[in-house]
Amino acid sequence: MPAYKTPSRTTRSRDYFARSSEIIPSGVNSTARAVWSGWDPYPLFVDRGTGSHIFDVDGNEYIDYLLGLGPMILGHRPQKITEAVVDFIQNRGTVFAMPAAEEITLSEKIIAAVPAIEQVRLCNTGTEAVLYAVRLARAFTGRKKLIRFEGMYHGFSDGVYWSKHPTIETAGPDKAPKAIPQGPGMPAGLDDSLVILPWNDVEALRDAIAREGHNIAAVITEAVMCNTGCILPEPGYLEAMRDLTAKAGIILICDEVITGFRLSLGGAQGYYGLQPDLSTFAKGLGGGFPVAALGGRKDIMALVADGTVSMAGTYAANGIAVTAANATLDHLATPGLYDTLYGRCQKLFDGLAKVIADNDIPAYVTGVGPVMQLWFADQPIRNYRDAARHARHDVFRTWWEEMLDRGVLFHPGAFENLFISFAHTDDDIAQTVAIAGEAMRAVKAKH
Repeated sequence: MPAYKTPSRTTRSRDYFARSSEIIPSGVNSTARAVWSGWDPYPLFVDRGTGSHIFDVDGNEYIDYLLGLGPMILGHRPQKITEAVVDFIQNRGTVFAMPAAEEITLSEKIIAAVPAIEQVRLCNTGTEAVLYAVRLARAFTGRKKLIRFEGMYHGFSDGVYWSKHPTIETAGPDKAPKAIPQGPGMPAGLDDSLVILPWNDVEALRDAIAREGHNIAAVITEAVMCNTGCILPEPGYLEAMRDLTAKAGIILICDEVITGFRLSLGGAQGYYGLQPDLSTFAKGLGGGFPVAALGGRKDIMALVADGTVSMAGTYAANGIAVTAANATLDHLATPGLYDTLYGRCQKLFDGLAKVIADNDIPAYVTGVGPVMQLWFADQPIRNYRDAARHARHDVFRTWWEEMLDRGVLFHPGAFENLFISFAHTDDDIAQTVAIAGEAMRAVKAKH
């Protein structure tokens, strides 16, 4: 069984986990923190975070590349966002279930930042935003089916929680995967509403649309596959997807829950020049506070405007979320900010690549700016099945343990990502690369 390299460093986390497991199923409140997601034999319990660093309950300090799985794009406790939220709570309140002027301001900022968005509605989580996007697409087109790609995650609603990381022996042919539920409890028949495809395969998408386009309401995709490590779109793939869906009257939904406001102020679609019909946002939007958004074409959003499709939620556009998002977008609009971030990310990317080369290990770094991953594999990975067949989870586990033991934190799962924030400094990057050199030598010695 896996164990931390130096168990004595995390004894308080171990004890807290024993207590929490008695009263909280699996001992944690999200699957991503569970033992079976890589935090084996127990997750680390956090005490606090400051900027690009996090501290656990045992007093260990880490350079943080987990970043709350992405939301902490400005680092932990960013001063301007924290001050704005505290001021709103102290002087205004929290939840009113009535609109406030700040919602208009935030919506205008989102529309200005993301060219494809003409109207936007706020909600609470990425799961909510995706659920509503799919519902809108079906209502607008009058069609039933949804194309989604094997290896992607679009939240945990019943209609999309399929074929995230299925066992490929049971998931059908490579070119025509079967819809595999993430677990039991799904209503019967939902698989009939899904067409599962391999990503980065234009021909598979073209064939599916030629065969079933008349019944396909939407294609939902990330512009960068961020839920099976970090897999980039091949040249021309996103452009072909846009062209094929537009010609068939299929709604293209871009899931920017991870990439939105992280890859650029305009998200991944801004970075790649993609024009989807609907887009979903969450993590990076709130600077660490829970807020999400669904936006897109005005003619589609008109179904919400007239009440045909209901978007509800007591906490939607609450004062805390709106204030945090307004302050975050103000900061992200600072000229030159992303250029500086990308420069630091390139230093980390190049440093890790050099460490791999120096140790002659079958591995490579991939990513776009502040989202990256290190694959231990002997060949490039372009879709989920490549990752399932070739990613060395055992080697990644060793790499993670060695980095963690030296004070660098990221998710223990090879199918997750390393996130870089605006709070990371040149010194953080230099320390990380130096530590990676030590850790990679230990990996080579063990494997």
